[in-house]
Amino acid sequence: MTTLEGAVVLVTGGNRGIGKAIVDDLLTRGVKKVYATARNPQPSTDDRVVTLPLEVTDQTSIDALLAAAPDVTVLINNAGGTSPDTYLDVPFEDIRQVFEVNFFGPLNLTRAFVPVIERNGGGHILNAHSALSWVSWHGAYAATKAALWSQTNAIRVELLDRGIGVTGLHMGYVDTDMTTAVTAPKESPADIAKAALDGIETGAYEVLADDTARGAKAAVSGDLTNLYPQLKN
Repeated sequence: MTTLEGAVVLVTGGNRGIGKAIVDDLLTRGVKKVYATARNPQPSTDDRVVTLPLEVTDQTSIDALLAAAPDVTVLINNAGGTSPDTYLDVPFEDIRQVFEVNFFGPLNLTRAFVPVIERNGGGHILNAHSALSWVSWHGAYAATKAALWSQTNAIRVELLDRGIGVTGLHMGYVDTDMTTAVTAPKESPADIAKAALDGIETGAYEVLADDTARGAKAAVSGDLTNLYPQLKN
């Protein structure tokens, strides 16, 4: 288990949506400092929040972040991108790019900050996945989340004896800028943030933050037509 009181936390994608909700919730839990990153970071009114630029696909940007945040004990890989709802009718580079952001981005951050967290006495990593880790909707986005889920499970085992816990966060639609066109029910970012941070503090391997995530994972063990009812035709 990792207490967040007194922790130094790095949140990628920390300016809006789930990331901002995580930053706000962290400030209620007695953290020492929060590094909130974004492509275009906005200043905070709380002196515990340090806003820094980050492009997760750019190694130079990651190196600069590493130099600016040497005291991190908790890494939250929240930044991500979307993709069109197709594999066939989209430029191949668009598919490659969403993997760069959603899979290789968190991996590069994790590889960079594991030694930092170790030097600072150990801590925790949380990766933001999705219910789409288990359901192939929305094109390559779902594939990136399935791959990140696998990455998280492998890194968790690698870090077992290195003083760093690893949590995977899964959820369905959340009421953020990314889902403005979605008419289905959406969860509150604050609720997802609370579930995520509770998971860190309890040492949970996985946080299934809503009914959508719980239902998607449960359905994986059943017949394929339960996940894709259109195949029943």
